[in-house]
Amino acid sequence: MSIFSAVDMAPRDPILGLTDAYLSDTNPKKVNLGVGVYQDADGKLPVLECVRTVEQQMGADPKPRGYLPIDGHKAFTAEVAKLVHGAEAAASGKLVTVQTLSGTGALRVGGDFLRPLSNGKLLLSDPSWENHQAVFTRAGFEVSTYRYKAAGRDGMDFDGMIEDLRAAEKGTVVVLHACCHNPTGYDLSDEQWDQVVQTVTESQLIPLVDMAYQGFAEGPEEDVKAIGKFVATGLPVVNTVSFAKNMSLYGERVGALQVTCADADEAARVLSQLKVLIRTMVSSSPTHGAAVVAAVLSDSTLRSQWVTELAGMRERIKEMRRRLVDGLAAAGVTAANGKRDMGFIAEQAGMFSYSGLSKDQMVQLREKWGVYGTDKGRICVAALNDSNIDYVCEAIADVI
Repeated sequence: MSIFSAVDMAPRDPILGLTDAYLSDTNPKKVNLGVGVYQDADGKLPVLECVRTVEQQMGADPKPRGYLPIDGHKAFTAEVAKLVHGAEAAASGKLVTVQTLSGTGALRVGGDFLRPLSNGKLLLSDPSWENHQAVFTRAGFEVSTYRYKAAGRDGMDFDGMIEDLRAAEKGTVVVLHACCHNPTGYDLSDEQWDQVVQTVTESQLIPLVDMAYQGFAEGPEEDVKAIGKFVATGLPVVNTVSFAKNMSLYGERVGALQVTCADADEAARVLSQLKVLIRTMVSSSPTHGAAVVAAVLSDSTLRSQWVTELAGMRERIKEMRRRLVDGLAAAGVTAANGKRDMGFIAEQAGMFSYSGLSKDQMVQLREKWGVYGTDKGRICVAALNDSNIDYVCEAIADVI
């Protein structure tokens, strides 16, 4: 008998399962709103012009692809440090930045690093990105949640969030979304962030700020404000960075983990431990994507072009939100008609929206209309475009 005969079949990833169902659907008007990638106005994954320019330069003058140092591409980590924390912090000696396999890799390295330094407990928002639970459970945490999305209504339960953070035990790790909360699209205001920082500080919790969508809420500088608020208190803070979405480098797996320390000596010790973890996981990170990001961020012209292109993606998503709300209203989805007002969708930020649709309604969307989103009602607004938005509005209006 094989030693693998007792291996159970793992449950299928819900998002990948949706994609499989979408691909096998024969409806010519089918729309995949379950995807987690930004699509342009033509429904395609874009190649940013700033990235194209750098890659053309690389192609004209190829360089050897040797192993990177354990902590990553030096120019990449230096530029990321300045991008997220500013030049002064980057030069202070107190900030540690290591390259990781995109945001997911940063979360796992961060989880493994924080597990022995914490009380072993970790809090996620309810709801949160579905992979958060699996990543931190695998890292050995006892994972529970704090309230975030209001139950039975649109918007946040901020009072409930603060109450749950205050009740958490000292030394608990709390995972916070820097911006563009996935999956709800509901972000904290400046005042709410101030209160969260104060509560985390007073309760002696350990903040881990996950930043997968820098630039998709307000801009690359504005979207780091939550991290800056924690740093300003002097509280040790860990944050992740990903360039999958904001540079459309999904398959390159370009990310970073950052730890703000009390002083340079502490930073050196933290870096040494992170390098041990990375060495045993992947040994050395990929070269190409990190080199592309470093080249874009270090060149003033290319960096300005990136900021402009990122603004274009951000504004297109906002336009799709407005058109979705207007289209649903035109289709009769209004409070005056005894249905819910969908205006809250335009107030959310980022690629995703919690539509408020039930599991049964999402199933109807798939089976009757070929419109795919998660059973919990999450849709990817960034997958909407001129060719499909009217059809999606018609479909949603039909099932509500």
